[in-house]
Amino acid sequence: MKRYMPLSIALIMLLSLSVVFAQNQQKKEGKLKGKKIVMIIAERMFEASEFKELKDVFEQEGAKIIVACSTLSEASGSGLYVLTVKPDILITDIETKNFNAIVFIGGIGCAEYFDNPIAHKIAKQALDQGKIIAAICGAPVILANAGLLQGKKATTSRSYNIKQKGAIYTGNPVERDGNIIPANGPAASKQLGETIVAALSE
Repeated sequence: MKRYMPLSIALIMLLSLSVVFAQNQQKKEGKLKGKKIVMIIAERMFEASEFKELKDVFEQEGAKIIVACSTLSEASGSGLYVLTVKPDILITDIETKNFNAIVFIGGIGCAEYFDNPIAHKIAKQALDQGKIIAAICGAPVILANAGLLQGKKATTSRSYNIKQKGAIYTGNPVERDGNIIPANGPAASKQLGETIVAALSE
């Protein structure tokens, strides 16, 4: 028995090194390597800080980001600072099957999607396909108006609007109920990003 001990120890060490190497590789490549996220912004007055902070979190984890909007011209963000973004695709060209997560960015301008049938269709399809669907600031109203928050725990900067549609408003910075992840404003951007990363890593 004793003569096999060195071999056993060597195998254990080799296995340990393999685990450490795999963990380091994942850390280097990011938890979202190979994942695609579409971020939907308004043409005017989307919340710039929410967009930037979320995008930074996703890119640091290796995700590919596609920006969608109702225009292909430069969209203008406002809030804590001014930001202009050139969208990659029109919201009408989003095929939810091609993405792992759909994220609606807030700000005053997101109201353009509150009653938008295309935005509602995207949200419903994403949920039906088992994708992560997230929204921040006022944007959870889009999900509520699409009928996705009925009986679901949720948060937003517009509590009255989502409670009217049957949401269980919690007031938390970020809330998660299944694949639906709403957040209540700019200060929750990083936490929302981290929650989405965790959900996509499950």
